[in-house]
Amino acid sequence: MKEGFILINKPKGMTSFDVVSYLRKITGVKKIGHCGTLDPLASGLLICAIGRGATKRIVLFLKQDKTYLAEIELGKESDTYDMEGKIKEMEVKRKPTKKEIEKILKVFIGEIDQLPPIYSAKKVNGKRAYELARKGLDVKLKKSKVKVYKIKIVSYRFPILKIRIECGSGTYIRSLADDIGKKLKTGAVLTGLIRESVGKYSLKKSLEIEKLNLKKVEENIW
Repeated sequence: MKEGFILINKPKGMTSFDVVSYLRKITGVKKIGHCGTLDPLASGLLICAIGRGATKRIVLFLKQDKTYLAEIELGKESDTYDMEGKIKEMEVKRKPTKKEIEKILKVFIGEIDQLPPIYSAKKVNGKRAYELARKGLDVKLKKSKVKVYKIKIVSYRFPILKIRIECGSGTYIRSLADDIGKKLKTGAVLTGLIRESVGKYSLKKSLEIEKLNLKKVEENIW
């Protein structure tokens, strides 16, 4: 079987490693990796590298820009910034208007300082932050600079806000949702996330994992 890359539509509920394991079973190839983790609650484009030569080139995709469709629920806060954590209901005295939200979103355009979620794969003294957080330990993460090129409201009907984000690598959409909630003084949690593109590669060209077989993989590897 030839080495190369394949575009997979990762379903919600699977981890990125689950997808890699599935591809290993189908192809019989042990050396398989992916080009950028998607959380289990997220779905969308996952570029997978099949074969030793391809996995060595994963780094070429990690720094590419990405597009996401995010669903955010206002009026709540979470320690994970999404629905997997401890949810706290917030008192919303006045529902923000679409114009007010658009004004707030402009604050996050450009190069911004962002604090990664403590429940993330960021490393602290050689350990994953989420591993320390799950043990109840105090996790101190540093802010990092990320680039957000564009944020557009797709739909809004309180408390659900859907936005499309074009951003650089390393941007945490969960953190962005939490920061938007803080600016709006309503709180916010990420309730859904779809990765629509990585660089020039689109989710529209990806394969549904439940329809995968060896022939499909061989026909679509590049």
